[in-house]
Amino acid sequence: MLEYFSPPVRASSMRDSCHYYLLPIGGMATTALAGLLAESGYRVCGVDAALYPPAAELLAELQIPVRLGFDPPQMPVVEKTVVIGNAVPSTNAEVQEVLARGLPYTSQAALLGELFCQGRKTVVVAGTHGKTTTTALLAHVFTHAGLDPTAFIGGVPRGGKPWRLGQWPWTVVEGDEYNTAFFDKGPKFLHYFPHIFVVNNVEFDHADLYPSLDAILAAFRAGVARLPGDGWAVANADDPGASEVATTAPRVLWYGQSKKAQVRCRRFSHRAGNLVAEVDLNGSRWELETPLAGRHNVSNLLAVAAVSLLAGVAPETLQEAVRSFPGVRRRLEVLGEAKGITVVDDFAHHPTAVRLTLEGARQRFPGRRLVVAFEPRSLTAGRADFFPLYEDAFALADVVVLAPVFHRHRLQADELLDRHALARSLRGKGVETFVVEDGNDPFTVLLSLLQPGDLFLAMSSGDFAGLPRRLLAAFGA
Repeated sequence: MLEYFSPPVRASSMRDSCHYYLLPIGGMATTALAGLLAESGYRVCGVDAALYPPAAELLAELQIPVRLGFDPPQMPVVEKTVVIGNAVPSTNAEVQEVLARGLPYTSQAALLGELFCQGRKTVVVAGTHGKTTTTALLAHVFTHAGLDPTAFIGGVPRGGKPWRLGQWPWTVVEGDEYNTAFFDKGPKFLHYFPHIFVVNNVEFDHADLYPSLDAILAAFRAGVARLPGDGWAVANADDPGASEVATTAPRVLWYGQSKKAQVRCRRFSHRAGNLVAEVDLNGSRWELETPLAGRHNVSNLLAVAAVSLLAGVAPETLQEAVRSFPGVRRRLEVLGEAKGITVVDDFAHHPTAVRLTLEGARQRFPGRRLVVAFEPRSLTAGRADFFPLYEDAFALADVVVLAPVFHRHRLQADELLDRHALARSLRGKGVETFVVEDGNDPFTVLLSLLQPGDLFLAMSSGDFAGLPRRLLAAFGA
């Protein structure tokens, strides 16, 4: 019920006790865990500083009590354990209370692994990019094939939710390489007991956690090492990082476009906005069509095809399932059209994801002027290290608006992306580029820039202050 989200709910209006108390609850991973716990019959409650869609709506539908504002005296009685997310530091007031009282606590990843992955045929979908789309597509295929999987997804499938509670034995889980909690700095995917470990790609990311490419490669190797003797790595033969990591697995099924791949894409194209791939699968060639775009989604599609092969999904069932995939919110998601301007929202933040997403936008919307607003939102996205990669990525756009670096106050001057220098470089490549000064809103700039026929693409790993929807409203949608 929506009253749980505004204003803060006092302890007297919450349940007297709950099995699991999620601290905090409003992230996508903790919301998905709350959904799995609630549908399994556990009483769940939580706290957060604020709640935003889609987490707010999902938690309201589940009628999970949420208190806004960290306040130790208002903490409920917790019958099982407190689940501490990686978004809170050890200095958080309620975390300090948990430690002072000696209350049992665990992490989101550890609890998910214990309750929903251990002892099952768990597919962990890992990779620097593409995890959410691949996990959502695989869960959709398994569901269509009657395997009734449990699923845990780091984003929201269109028309669905980021979790699914199924029956034994399959679990499909997005394997995040980011840290687990303040008391566990290892990647989340180390907690998920894989039977199949998908390695889609591995490159340098999360500079706040991993000092080098070697460090992130070591993390993925540790994930592969979690496989049992009868387990499988399913790996992208076209990606150098994935190829290096997967070779340590007991068994590897390779996918990709290279001759090394056993699940191989011979060619791909786009038809009416859909990705169409000709794939060697189980000794014969199949045409797989899905409402996705871009060559990065070829890799995602092939990963799903390879895992489906290991799970015994018939090729014709796979073909039917991928055709009906609804997609994932904030992955080239068309929000609407007004005054001839198509507004698209996307999560891309790493320069490789930016480049591949722009390629996909070109393929899905050919002939349109591509106007991009980019917010360097994560601690990694706003770093100077990625300057040359951003130069290449944004060269694919016609117009680029560079919003302020979100975490600029947490970066040293020599670490901070020089947006003005990037704008000068892009202008030299023929890309009309604008820099929004710190503290300002790109909304006004975009209102004056956008014109009928444009494809506008908002790119941020956060909510971008609701920019794309604000623009639609301003244009009368």
